[in-house]
Order: sequence, then structure tokens, then C-alpha cells
Amino acid sequence: MVGPPPGALNAVIDRAAALLATDPPGAERAARSVLAQAPTDPRAMLILASARRRQGDAQGALAPLERLASAFPRAARTRYELGLCLAAIGRNADGIAALRQAVSLDAELAEAWKALGDLLFLAGDTPGSEAAFANFSRASVRDPRLKGVAQALFAGRTNDAERAVQAHLRANPTDPEAIALLADIFVRQSRRGDAEQVLARCLELAPDFHGARFTYAQILFQRQKAPQAAPHLEQLLARDPADAASRNLLAACLSQMGDYERAGALYEGLLRDYPSQPRIWLNYGHALRTIGRQDEAIAAYKRCIALAPGLGDAYWSLANLKVASFSGDEVQAMAAQLRRPELGAEDRLHLLFARGKAMEDAGDAETSFASYAEGAALRRAQYPYSADETTALTRRLQATFTAQALAARAGAGHPSTAPIFILGLPRAGSTLVEQILASHSAMEGTMELPDIGHIAYDLDVEARRRAARYPAGATDLGPEALQALGQRYLDGTAVYRRLGRAHFIDKMPNNFQHVGLISLILPGAKIIDVRRHPMASCFSAFKQHFAEGHDFSYDLTDVGRYYRDYVDLMAHFDRVAPGRVHRVIYEDLVEDTEGQIRRLLDYCGLPFEPGCLTFYENDRAVRTVSSEQVRRPIFREGLEQWKRYEPWLEPLKAALGPALEAWRG
Repeated sequence: MVGPPPGALNAVIDRAAALLATDPPGAERAARSVLAQAPTDPRAMLILASARRRQGDAQGALAPLERLASAFPRAARTRYELGLCLAAIGRNADGIAALRQAVSLDAELAEAWKALGDLLFLAGDTPGSEAAFANFSRASVRDPRLKGVAQALFAGRTNDAERAVQAHLRANPTDPEAIALLADIFVRQSRRGDAEQVLARCLELAPDFHGARFTYAQILFQRQKAPQAAPHLEQLLARDPADAASRNLLAACLSQMGDYERAGALYEGLLRDYPSQPRIWLNYGHALRTIGRQDEAIAAYKRCIALAPGLGDAYWSLANLKVASFSGDEVQAMAAQLRRPELGAEDRLHLLFARGKAMEDAGDAETSFASYAEGAALRRAQYPYSADETTALTRRLQATFTAQALAARAGAGHPSTAPIFILGLPRAGSTLVEQILASHSAMEGTMELPDIGHIAYDLDVEARRRAARYPAGATDLGPEALQALGQRYLDGTAVYRRLGRAHFIDKMPNNFQHVGLISLILPGAKIIDVRRHPMASCFSAFKQHFAEGHDFSYDLTDVGRYYRDYVDLMAHFDRVAPGRVHRVIYEDLVEDTEGQIRRLLDYCGLPFEPGCLTFYENDRAVRTVSSEQVRRPIFREGLEQWKRYEPWLEPLKAALGPALEAWRG
């Protein structure tokens, strides 16, 4: 009997393969029709097994896949399908092994890299998962003209990759794959603002480019634009509700937006699905800490350490609670991890900061300072900082926002009196002042809002087009433009206002650099400068590892110069706009709490309320590193802690210069 011609079988096989993604039962029927005529056709057998797995019968697909893998040991797609089946029946370790074989046979098999990344994430192997996803991004590039760009990017040659992709885009300006690659390059170069812009363009051209949409959401979140990121993640989850990466990022966005109930539910769902993934336990701990569930946060951090003993961020998160000491066993465990030569720089610096806190609690100032200094040096090497640039910005701000310039535009911005800005240096007492004000019935606490910084960034982008720098052009804006910027701020911060109170607090410390801008666009806003003794403030910042930003704080000279510029700039505004800024001295607040609170409320135009004195009873969510401290009554113990470290702080004193004596203003 003569069988069907090969061409006819090939056509049926092609049709069966095409049906797999959208119609697995149809793919199975087509594969069976081929096998009825050619019982040993390996292509049809592979399609049949894949169709069975996609319909939920991974166990039934396993035996034929194992036979295929044995008969064709170099067939990458067979190993890929076998890995998925093994994972589907709970044999994750075997699934990982099969997927590793698949990518070793075909490094361009993007879907195998993605599946491997997912399984490694499930197993708690975060570095392995990240490496697999990086390979997935590389292998996902289909245009052969862009393969070289992807290879250069994967190898870390970002400048070569940028030159090549820019050349491609000059000839193909609407190629979404090339635009997405350019965004990846910008991310590697820490140019997140540029990455955000090109990804927005990419999604205009290709709305179904799901990988670009996820990266866009990541960038928005990293730039503290969680309200803008969340809808993109909702869109991705509507397509794939089980996607762990999108669920995890959405939970982080919701936390940033203050929707802690939904964020917690997402984390709890992720932990049911991925109980061995340490970073989900870590993020869940952060969410619990923010809403004041301290014991549960500690348990989550400790579970994270049990799963990943080298994950320094978990130890630092425990240290960052500021209210509990490490046990002897935990100190020994940190020391053991720090002795590992293969420990990564990120884990090492987190462990060094955590050990610094442990030694501080133990009264060993010398070892404590050495740990803080070593961790700070590692951090500074990762994110270089220029004190000269900060000083240059200070001088531009002073030259731009003169008494004449501010008087000429008085009242030109948005008339709202709702915003209350608390600013200064981190670790100076701003969270305490926020907690006090947020305990008033007319005041709502939010968090450190990024919106003023975003407006300043956009003004800087516009200034650069004219070969200038921020704040150039700010005082040239007309009343309509200033009012529009004020409205932009109010619209952008509305998502954080949930109580409908007359006033809300924006506690972004670095907004001290934007007092002039705030005065132009929101002339009715109140501005509170919280200040602490320079040695206490600067050393407290130096020994604090911040999640992001504050790159000035990882060198004693840099932080001293930063404080000096801050005092200099605020003195300028005291001269050109007397009374515009209300100053709270932290030490005075500790010594005369009620008197200072009454002065503060008078400035805000609010009557005194006793609840402001019992601020520690306020159960609002607090996101900053002082979250646990402001849930206790004011204490004096921290006022002079820096003096124990005075023998090592001479560079700080030298950098502070006259600010060391004239810091009160």
C-alpha cells in the first residue's frame, strides 16, 4: 500500500504545529491523523505530547517524550517539552535539568530560557533566574540585523550595542524591536528617563509587545511612577493571570501607592505558589513592616534568610527595623557569609551594613564603623557621586530664585493650600514631624512623593535643549504655565490621598533643592525644613544603606559637603523669602515637644490637637526607615550617638566647615 506523499504529511504537521498555541485539541487531532499514516514520525509525536500537556495531561505526555529524548538526544525542542512536562507533574529539579540541556543544545531557543527562568525563580535561585531571563531577552531578538546588538548587550558592551542600534534606527526609525533594545541599553547605562521615553514610543508602535510593556512598567516603578506602571501590569495580567513577575511588580507598585491590602493579598498568593522564593518573602516583609505588623515582618525576613542565607538584603532589612538586636547566632551567620569569597557585591554591602548595626548595638564602635565604612565604599563604587555637581546646582538655584524673581511671580501658580512639604536631609527627623502632623484631623500623611522631582527633571530636559541646566527657564514661565505645573502636581499626587482631608504631607527630603520651584507653582503650600545637628544627621545618613538615591551619603566628605550646601541654600531662601520656610530643629522638638508642635501647627494655620502629642498611637502606614521609631514616644537616646564614633569622623568635620557651628540658621 502506498502511503500519502511526504508533502501532504508535512502540510498537516505544519498545521498541527500552528494550532498548538490556540487550539491544543485541534493540534492533537491533526497529529494523530499523521501518526495513523506514519506511526513513528517524531515531529507528530512531539506535537501530540505538547498538545496533551497543554490540555492538562502532562503525565500522559511524559512517556512518549522520554522515548523521543532517548532516540534523539540532541533535539533541543524535545528536551524543552520534556522539561515543561516534568515541571507540570512536580518534578521541578528534573525539569530544570531538561531545560538546561535544551538551551545547551540550542542557545537561541528563547522559550526554553523563559521556562528555565520561571523554574529557577520558583526554586528560589534568583541569580540563576535573572541570568536565564537575560538570555531569554537576547534570544528573543528575531531580526538577524539586530542579533549582533543583542550579543553585545548581553556581553556588557553597551556602548558598542548603542552605536549599532542607533545606526539601525536611523534607517528603520519605527522598528519596535530595535527601540526596545535601545531601551535595554539605556537601562544598563542607568539612563532610566531615556529608557522610559523610548519604551513609550515602542508601545505606540507595537501595543502587543508584551516584553516591552513589562520593561516599561519596571522603569516607571523604578522612577517612582507606580500609578502609571500599575495599569500596564494589569493589562499583562489580564492576558496571563499567573505570571509571577507581573504579580510581584504589581504588588510592589500597590505598596508604593499605599494600597497595602491588595499588595499583601498578591504577596500571599505568590507565596502560596512560590513558597521557596526568598525575594517574595523579603518583599512581603517590607509590606508588613510598612503597616506596622512588626513581628510578622521579622518572621518573613527570617524565613527569607533560611531560604537564602547569603541574601544580605534580608539581614539588612532586620537591622533596618532599628528596634531589635541580632542574636549571637545571627552575628556569626553574617560573619560566615562575609568570609565567602564568591559572595556578590550587593549581598556583601548589605551584610556589612547589617553587621555594622549589630556591632553598634553590642557597643563595639570601632568594628561597627569599619563595617559601615566598608559597606559604604562598596556602594559608592557602584554609584559614583559628584559633590561638585551638587554645589554647582546650589549656586544655580541661588542665582535663579532671587528675591526679585520670586516677588515678580508671587501668587502666579496654583492657589491650592493643600500641600504641606517636609524636607531637609534624610535621618534628620522628618518622619517624626510627618507622623506628628498626620495625627491631626485636618492632615493626611502620604509618603515621600516623587512628583516635584519629576517636574524638575522635565524642566532640566527642556533646559538642556538650550544648552543650559535646571533651574534655567523656571522663572521665565508665565502664570498659565506655572499654574499648569501646580495642577500637574496635584493631579499626580491625588492617588495617594485617600482620606479627603484639607491638607496632605509630601515628605520628600531632597525637595529642599526645589523650594524655589514649589514657591512658583504652589505659592499657597507650606514648607517645613526639619534640621538636626550636622554630625548626628550626617553620620546617621552615612551608616544607613538606602534602597535608592542619596548617593551623597556613602562618603564622609561627600555627606558633609551636601549638608553644607543644604544649609547654604536654605539660608538663601531665608534671605530672599523671609518666613516662607518654617524650621523645626530636631533637638528642640525632643526637649520641648509640646511647644515645638504648637509652633508648627500655628505655621500650618491649624489649631492644636492633643493627638499630635500621642502621634505614636497613630497606626498609619509608614514607608521610611524610621517607621518603627515613630511608633514609640519621643526618646533622647539617639541625640548624641554619633559621639561614640567621633574618632573616625574628622573628614566629616572638615567637610562641614562653617556649617558645623552655624547649622541652626
